[in-house]
Amino acid sequence: MSRTLKVEPLTKEAFAPFGDVVEADGATQFQINQGFGLRFNDLANVDITTEGGTTNISFIVGSARPQPIALQVMERHPLGSQIFYPLQDQPWLVVVCGDPEDASSFRAFQATGRQGVNYARNVWHHPLLVNANESRFFVVDRKGPGNNLEEYWLTGDALVLS
Repeated sequence: MSRTLKVEPLTKEAFAPFGDVVEADGATQFQINQGFGLRFNDLANVDITTEGGTTNISFIVGSARPQPIALQVMERHPLGSQIFYPLQDQPWLVVVCGDPEDASSFRAFQATGRQGVNYARNVWHHPLLVNANESRFFVVDRKGPGNNLEEYWLTGDALVLS
């Protein structure tokens, strides 16, 4: 038996309990480089310094999962936030929850290819979910001492995205 999790549009207001939506809309912007560049500033709160952490910049190439997507594992990072920003204009999925043992606390969002997310420290989220193979993402997160990854494997009825 499975339960269906409805996917909703990603908005700053809906995602606020889980972190930041990283996008140009509504951002402070100003001209740089003698007027040849436009900077969109202060897009997310990078929180990585707990227990001596430092900034890690990387990118990920994601692959699409079999459809329908059945959620199997949630993860969180107790020592720092984690930003994912797409490097191509393709929609992708974001799944978060307040408590992985409570199916009613799960939320699923459809992000545009021009929206990233910054998962706040300790927010349960599903690993990267993309619609197309070879989906590239710029990632900003924490590196350093301490255990910054907790996983929770879901049991019981499958939770499937619709």
